[in-house]
Amino acid sequence: MNKNSNNTKKPKGIVPYLLIGVGLLFFLLMLVWPLAEVIYRSLKEGLEVYGAAITAKNTLAALKITLIATVIAVVVNTFFGLCASWLLTKFDFRGKQLLSTLIDIPFSISPVIAGLAFIMMFGRTGWAKPAIDWINDLLGTDISLVFSVPGVVLATIFVTFPFVSRELIPVMQAQGTSEEEAAVMMGAKGGNIFRRVTMPHIKWALLYGIILCTARAFGEFGAVYAVSKARGKTFTLPLEIDALYMAGGAESITQAFAVSSLLVLLSIVILILKQIVENRGRQGLK
Repeated sequence: MNKNSNNTKKPKGIVPYLLIGVGLLFFLLMLVWPLAEVIYRSLKEGLEVYGAAITAKNTLAALKITLIATVIAVVVNTFFGLCASWLLTKFDFRGKQLLSTLIDIPFSISPVIAGLAFIMMFGRTGWAKPAIDWINDLLGTDISLVFSVPGVVLATIFVTFPFVSRELIPVMQAQGTSEEEAAVMMGAKGGNIFRRVTMPHIKWALLYGIILCTARAFGEFGAVYAVSKARGKTFTLPLEIDALYMAGGAESITQAFAVSSLLVLLSIVILILKQIVENRGRQGLK
């Protein structure tokens, strides 16, 4: 075999370097510069103003709701993603293609429409409202699924629905079923087969899907905006940033940038975790 067959050829001529330059320029203008501007504007008035903005009552309430919605959405969608991926890759059944298509619905529907759909379903005129009222009367509770924290959680779950399963399905399809079938023939049970045979192959894809799901949940705006009601009660960080910026005052705009920096920092942390998982995943394939 030719020793140079696996070597990558070095670019020749000016065209490759022009393409690299255009790519770097686009990256700087569209990604680095705007994020740097957010950090600069958030610290422009000093650390005291910045600290007051990120520790304000409404900001802390929005951060709390964001974390609650994110954690619940990640847990729910991780469980669903594992179940759906196992079902779609390990079994043949009628309606398999339909289920695979339904998983992708959040990718094709505007988040705002999803939020409005929840209002029409669980709101005061929704078809599920009588059932909710009956449960409240039975239990003596005051459960509400729109314009409340549960509504925010539902909207976040919807928009992050496909991320875990769409990372797992290709990996589990490539793995095939031969190892699981061999384990069954040797007398292994379902739980042991998943833990000892399937999980080692999919663990990095699973972590990658969880990271993507988390990033999407942190930044969701449209669907949550439709089912939220008031600052300090149901607003998440993106909604709090929008409310501060739309207030129009110089102080509130500075506060908006300060709160935005929290999301930027969270994004950087998620990006670092994503890169670590990708590197570990590549090492595991070698």
